[in-house]
Amino acid sequence: MKPKKILTVIGARPQFIKASAVSAILEQSDELHEVVVHTGQHFDANMSDVFFSELGMRPPAYQCAVHGGGHGEMTGRMLIEIEKVLLAEKPDAVLVYGDTNSTLAGSLAAIKLHIPVAHVEAGLRSLNMASPEEVNRICTDRVSRWLFTPTEGACTHLRREGVAADHIHLVGDVMFDVALHHGARVDESGGLLGQLRARHDVRPGGYCLATIHRAENTDHPARLATIVEALIAFSKDIPVVLPLHPRTRAVLAREGKLQVLEQAVLLLDPLGYLDMVQLEKHAALIATDSGGVQKEAFFYRVPCVTLRDETEWSELVESGWNRLTPPVSSASVLQSLRASLGSAGADVSPYGKGDAARRIVRQLAADLA
Repeated sequence: MKPKKILTVIGARPQFIKASAVSAILEQSDELHEVVVHTGQHFDANMSDVFFSELGMRPPAYQCAVHGGGHGEMTGRMLIEIEKVLLAEKPDAVLVYGDTNSTLAGSLAAIKLHIPVAHVEAGLRSLNMASPEEVNRICTDRVSRWLFTPTEGACTHLRREGVAADHIHLVGDVMFDVALHHGARVDESGGLLGQLRARHDVRPGGYCLATIHRAENTDHPARLATIVEALIAFSKDIPVVLPLHPRTRAVLAREGKLQVLEQAVLLLDPLGYLDMVQLEKHAALIATDSGGVQKEAFFYRVPCVTLRDETEWSELVESGWNRLTPPVSSASVLQSLRASLGSAGADVSPYGKGDAARRIVRQLAADLA
């Protein structure tokens, strides 16, 4: 029997990571055949290409090259390009990940052509409708046939919203699958960390890894200044390593903060996946506004400070691994960083057993048979 066709839409770094686990299982399937579409949301070599090679993924079958512009413009252009691919490929289902504009565009393009949608990482809620990611999550969940949830809490959100029980599938977190596999590939010697130790005396277990990229921080000068001031102050306690997103670098330069930050903090260009995993795994503390990095910190049992007003990963806050810290003052952020250093949370396992990808593929194969 001819395999059913799954068209996967991805566009941002976290989606490449999540998709790598599911694509590896799809590659082994006799019942399903995958076609990958890259929207282009993250498009340069450091933000995109290196991830495919390091994660062992085939190059995407389609490259839409849509990046830049406002949310409406970007999503609209993606819709146009994805629809063209859907009309040409005629897939049996469309698979989307997470909460980006690529996710929303893929799900909308599919449902308007009456193609069923599968959403990986469904049911997450920050309860902040001012967040573009929250809007993308809710809209995607609303039109999806398969809602693959990472946690029981995500299932609870969907049930409260009236989603049919047979559409909700608690599979665990595909990022945990990836962390188990790729985390074993890196150690504290050699690689980027070895270079940082030789050049800057950055030692395993002796530095803070920071990331800043969300618009809620980068688009608000006061919040960004608060984070910068806190990281500069914290760098007197412990070295701070900050791989800098291109948008964040541009904003810092425009606000006159880049030079003073780079005098205190070790700034790096965007990192490949394995370099980032190495720095996460061997950090003493992680400070971030990234949803994915919060979880990766937990996977490697590194305490985390989340520089946001809310988080969709509330179980990490409740278990003590993550400290939610809105960047309202540099003093409060610095206090949170210092309090988190050397801390540890409860022994919990909220994200499944590391077999989420296999569960997703098994469910799709069964339902499309």
